[in-house]
Amino acid sequence: MEKMHRKSSAKPSIKLSELDYTPVLIAVAVVLLTLVVLFLWKRKKTVRSAVLFTGLCDSGKTFLFTHLCLGGGRETFTSIKENVGSFRTDKGHELKVVDVPGHERLRGKFFDEYKNIAKAIVYMVDSVTVQKDIRDVADFLYTILADKATTKIPVVVLCNKQDETLAKSETAIKSMLEKEINIVRQTRKSQLLSVDNSSSSETFLGKSAGVEFEFGQIGQRIRFVPCSAKDEKYDGLTTFLETL
Repeated sequence: MEKMHRKSSAKPSIKLSELDYTPVLIAVAVVLLTLVVLFLWKRKKTVRSAVLFTGLCDSGKTFLFTHLCLGGGRETFTSIKENVGSFRTDKGHELKVVDVPGHERLRGKFFDEYKNIAKAIVYMVDSVTVQKDIRDVADFLYTILADKATTKIPVVVLCNKQDETLAKSETAIKSMLEKEINIVRQTRKSQLLSVDNSSSSETFLGKSAGVEFEFGQIGQRIRFVPCSAKDEKYDGLTTFLETL
């Protein structure tokens, strides 16, 4: 009697071959498809395709931008938004060029907006007023070079207005910036020590705080190039753009 009861109460066995795996397969397919879409979207979003023209106001960025991208220099005014165009190299490559506003209240915002798609940076310097504006020139250049998003891309410091009698040479400008960046670096270091810097996007420039800063100390490819946008003498820049 007990054996019969056990047999009658036993649950019917289900064979694996009889299970319907369709819902599981659909769920796995949806997850995989979502991951692929997210990967492609992120990759597209971070493709480095632009050359950023940066620098202070009146350095000649927008004037040079119109020469390269619009086929001739035009009267320009202080930009309040970015200018976007394209430059075709002699090899037939088309480069996206973004002219970032140089106003002190705007340049940081627009640099942050475009830094993750930058494949190279052109930092424009007014060779006539650089000594007077050296603190601002060095501070913005430091921001660009120390940002983790741009530490591995090449930078050209374009020393414009070399046609002017009082223009400093690219060698003199390089030396002036190295000395000023020492001061900027110490100021930035003190600011980071006074706050929580765990989320900072900056890296330390140079060997150590006790060693005088030189551009050769950082792994980034940086070159100083003379230029006169007014006289259309910017062969050093176009040669660089050909390498991108």
